[in-house]
Amino acid sequence: MLAQNYLKSVQQTLDQVEKTQLEAIGRAADAIAEAIGNGGRLHIFGTGHSHIIAEEAFYRAGGLVPVNAILEPALMLHDGPFKSTDMERLEGYAEIILDHSGIRPGEVLMIVSNSGRNAVPVEMALTAKARGIIVVALTSLAHSKSVPSRHSSGERLFDVADIVIDNCGVVGDAVLPVNGLPTNVCPTSTVVGAAIINMIQAEVVERLGAMGIVPPVFVSANVDGGDEIDRQWRGAFEKRA
Repeated sequence: MLAQNYLKSVQQTLDQVEKTQLEAIGRAADAIAEAIGNGGRLHIFGTGHSHIIAEEAFYRAGGLVPVNAILEPALMLHDGPFKSTDMERLEGYAEIILDHSGIRPGEVLMIVSNSGRNAVPVEMALTAKARGIIVVALTSLAHSKSVPSRHSSGERLFDVADIVIDNCGVVGDAVLPVNGLPTNVCPTSTVVGAAIINMIQAEVVERLGAMGIVPPVFVSANVDGGDEIDRQWRGAFEKRA
């Protein structure tokens, strides 16, 4: 069955992440734990389908509280996928988004981009670093190294970031060949990216505990008592200037 072939491909990709990316994941967790320990937050940004990873970490059952998902509607897909594609290639846009994100120097910004080539993710990384923000990239090195940048600097996301985590995906993301089709189907970046962001959060929780900090973690609002537990964190989502 093709379903089983896809599942095996995902498992193989996750195995490759385990073999090659634990050191980078640990470095990201170190930076995030330090930022949270100093009263800061983890900010996550992605365009197109990459924004799904930001949502996976935001206000999530079992997830960290001090997480800010930077969700720019025009760069998501619900307002028109072709519009989103055009917008993520627009230079000058990322700086405006960052200006209104509430991010502060010393905090961590994770930028998720499978190709790592478009103007907005690259500019976001360049601008954030210039402002004293630690930049973590979650990208496909195989894909990104196979294509030129679409930013005027000529840089790709992995060229700019302080810490680079490879999602170990293939060029083009879709991994499953199907007889009679000229292209593969079924991407891996979302399922693997979701696993990686949760691996990072697990490591952050462990590090915060070692620092003597009780990790602030959400409980599902759909279990009895969850609302009461989570209500204490509402102030964490007040919009920063």
